[in-house]
Amino acid sequence: MTQNSYNPDVLTCLANLSNDEVFTPPSVVNAMLDLLPRELWSDPNATFLDPVSKTGVFLREMAKRLMEGLAGAIPDQQARINHIFTRQLFALPITSLTALVSRRSVYCSKTANGKYSVCSEFGDEQGNIRFTPTRHTWNNGKCIFCGASESVFGNRGDDLESHAYQFIHTQNPENIFNMKFDVIIGNPPYQLEDGGGTGSSARPIYHLFVQQAKKLRPRYLCMIIPSRWMTGGKGLDNFRKEMLDDHNIKELHDFMDSNLCFPSVAIEGGVCYFLRKENYNNKCHFVTHMSNDEIISSVRYLNEGGADVVIRNPSATTIVEKLLSCQCNRFSSLVLSRNPFGIETEEIDLITTKTGNTKFNIFGRFDNVRGCKKIKDSFSINKNKEYVSKWKVFISKADGAAGQIGNPIPAKIIGDAVLGDTKTICTETFLSICPFDTKAEAENVIRYMKTKFFRFVVGIKKNKNMTKDTYSIVPLQDFTEMSDILWNDDISKLDQQLYEKYDLTADEIAFIESMIRPME
Repeated sequence: MTQNSYNPDVLTCLANLSNDEVFTPPSVVNAMLDLLPRELWSDPNATFLDPVSKTGVFLREMAKRLMEGLAGAIPDQQARINHIFTRQLFALPITSLTALVSRRSVYCSKTANGKYSVCSEFGDEQGNIRFTPTRHTWNNGKCIFCGASESVFGNRGDDLESHAYQFIHTQNPENIFNMKFDVIIGNPPYQLEDGGGTGSSARPIYHLFVQQAKKLRPRYLCMIIPSRWMTGGKGLDNFRKEMLDDHNIKELHDFMDSNLCFPSVAIEGGVCYFLRKENYNNKCHFVTHMSNDEIISSVRYLNEGGADVVIRNPSATTIVEKLLSCQCNRFSSLVLSRNPFGIETEEIDLITTKTGNTKFNIFGRFDNVRGCKKIKDSFSINKNKEYVSKWKVFISKADGAAGQIGNPIPAKIIGDAVLGDTKTICTETFLSICPFDTKAEAENVIRYMKTKFFRFVVGIKKNKNMTKDTYSIVPLQDFTEMSDILWNDDISKLDQQLYEKYDLTADEIAFIESMIRPME
């Protein structure tokens, strides 16, 4: 084929709706379809549902396979097309626009019964790609189905999308088509604004589509979703436990870098797609796609290692098992919960002053720069006030720039820790690690946090927003002069002491060293 005759697939050229509603490239769709048994494509009775259709690419690629697989059973091409589109392929578009795009991709016409439709048996415009406008059901300011905020989505007119997705806004999804599906496959919307925080807050909703699909009990369930559920995420604890304990998940592909699947979209924490087989009950074929194109394959249960998270790189499993078997306290016992001193970002200007000597300071990120401000003496600190006069260590709760295990270059995992003195607290942007009676103890904590050992273990549970739980695997040390660790500024020597203390093998040490880069 000459360069001038190149005819690209139009579905590879469409711009995404947003970072939350991402179009799936045909190459990724076919990689997902390859997980399904080949005999499905020659079964004239097999049924397929995309409950979140955007471009129709899943249906289009399945139609291609069925057209080839059913050629022997239904030799007449038009009869085969009619059979496939009317009896085998079904979809629920997410908007009125994607309904038109999906029909155009699948039926070659925006109306299923139009003049140019390749299917000659549909009696209505929608065919089996059906869009029904749906509304949220509000209770105490939230949608009872998806948790959407009434303040954000409640007053939208008919000219704006409600983002009330039909598939998850019902307690009886089986009534939508009134039929049993062999395969449910798709790429659901990822999140919705929830009106929290500073307005940029969002709640994940992709797990709701997975849970709803399970209710229909398809023989096979295959979806591509963000990988954040593996280690944490807002509102995902129950979903993560469900997935960890689900031995029906036969194969899972985890992409550390979302650009490996979606070249133009950055999705924090990467993405994954999985195949769930209804009558399967065994270990999962887990395939880790590293950012440097390395592929690591293992066969294991998702909850292997006992860390309450999916250990995304199997080489870390033995390290985690050793640390969890250690009868010791955990570093998380020193980490205060979110917003440690009850100071909301929006009230900073009201409680701080630029003049005079004040009793307390507040450390935070102001105008995108780390620094301290003085707190007015008239302001009363009521949350964790018993720790205000103690030494502390502050660490950012969200530091995407520090990277994650699996990047093409070794990661930092966490940002730089900061010493907090006996008159300084922090904003909600930071976590507070405390209390310490002496400055020396707090400084030893910072030394510990700089070690590759510490940061590697944190990386096992690192998510977009780190919490107290992120540090729940990390062993707690004695930071006083009585410690079995000789605290000094040579971080590499501290690492060697920690490797020896926890009986790590040469291979395990080499793995940590390859994943984590030194702190500057």
